[in-house]
Amino acid sequence: MQCPIRITCLVCLGLAVWQAQAADVRAQVQEYRLAHESAIVAQLDSLTRLKSIAADSAGILATAHALEDALKQRGFEVSELSTGTGSPPAVFGSLKAPSATRTVLFYAHYDGQPVTPSQWSSDPFEPVMREHALTDHSRDVDWKKASPPFDPEWRLFGRAVSDDKASIAAFLSAFDALSATHTHPSVNIKVLWEGEEEAGSTHLSKALHDNEQRLAADLFLIGDGPVHQTRRPMVYFGARGAMGLEATIYGPVRALHDGHYGNWVPNPAAMAATLIAQMRDENGRITIPGFHDSVRAITPTEQVALKNLPSVEDALKREYGIARSEGGEDLPASLMRPALNIRGIRAGQVGEAAANAIPTNAAISFDFRLVPDQTPAGVRKTVEHFLTAHGWTIVSEEPDLATRLKAPRLIRLVWEGGYPALRSALSTPAAKAVIATASKAAGAPVVVMPMSGGSVPLYMFADVFSAPIICLPIVNHDNNQHAANENLRLQNLWDGIDTYAALMTDLNW
Repeated sequence: MQCPIRITCLVCLGLAVWQAQAADVRAQVQEYRLAHESAIVAQLDSLTRLKSIAADSAGILATAHALEDALKQRGFEVSELSTGTGSPPAVFGSLKAPSATRTVLFYAHYDGQPVTPSQWSSDPFEPVMREHALTDHSRDVDWKKASPPFDPEWRLFGRAVSDDKASIAAFLSAFDALSATHTHPSVNIKVLWEGEEEAGSTHLSKALHDNEQRLAADLFLIGDGPVHQTRRPMVYFGARGAMGLEATIYGPVRALHDGHYGNWVPNPAAMAATLIAQMRDENGRITIPGFHDSVRAITPTEQVALKNLPSVEDALKREYGIARSEGGEDLPASLMRPALNIRGIRAGQVGEAAANAIPTNAAISFDFRLVPDQTPAGVRKTVEHFLTAHGWTIVSEEPDLATRLKAPRLIRLVWEGGYPALRSALSTPAAKAVIATASKAAGAPVVVMPMSGGSVPLYMFADVFSAPIICLPIVNHDNNQHAANENLRLQNLWDGIDTYAALMTDLNW
């Protein structure tokens, strides 16, 4: 039998060697990046110029083919995964590493949100570098003529530059850095880049089921979302689900003089306000009976992680110009519970167009954010039961006169397709390894978030695969994703390259 002290010494020596090797790889990657900043930005610039939005099928296909070429040039076995006729292809790549015993799949999406060009300060598909975030005093930068190292506060503006093409560019640049330094990955690598995430990933589930064996991995890393508001790198372990609802409340068949008929003809705008107040209180808490019945409790490990998160509330209030927050709790705690957001209300007219009349209807656009173990079907059932209990007659089509005359409270519901939430355990060996490796890459402990407030269809992976699913965001929190003037701060790209390189070479569990 070997001496326990000797075994302990050997383990410590091995750990010290591994840490030294990890630090050496990190230094080599950063040295590579400093020498290739122009090429790295050029790669992201080229990707951003490709119009990978749902309305431009040619742009979607061009992006997919460009990504396939990028992987082939780096030695990956590449193929397209069919997602259905007329749907954007999913790009799949695989690369085996010498002596690797684990396989990691890296996911991101290459499609972007639709654009309204008039809302942008520049062409969404002609990337522009600016010194800082967009302000009245922002100055454009000709990065092609500038000499690296670039100012890490510079930001590249363009659609999908941060959501999600930054993650793709960071992955490719990290791989290039490892290749240039002859550093072999320690895991087998699989890549899945999807082209319709912004349209709801309608066909992703089928592609995952049809290619279960090809996509099988020991860990799924999802490259989507922003880092913590403190700018510190972050790892998060799930995302809330989502479900939308369009509701129309009906009043008189034509607008009526509110002097002659006010207080007698029901006002749909007032009915809408009353209904909203019955569904959520002024602190944002959902008051629909039974809505929280299936909500999964927060574990002690998750509670500890929430308590360890850095405080950002005061800074965010100043940034967003608000004097209070809903719920009387900090931001991370609020993201762990379901939410009912009012996306918009429309009834009658206001301002110069306002008329002293009772409007014919009121439209409300709802957005539910779900947490484990809620389901879209369960939410719909609960909401509709609540409405009928309050005297509402629910219809799915425009009502005729006979229906109007029978229903004192008439509402039309159009439910949008939704999906459930997912929250992976923080205590698995893979989770601990990802946290440790990402922290080494960052040079400091990363922020650990049990669940993101935004929604990503992670459940599709969980339905097919039993491996841990962990999210790896790299972009700045103020990137304007889904809005005009989307942007990426260069330091976030640099940090992302470090993180991806570390996860390819230092991940052990």
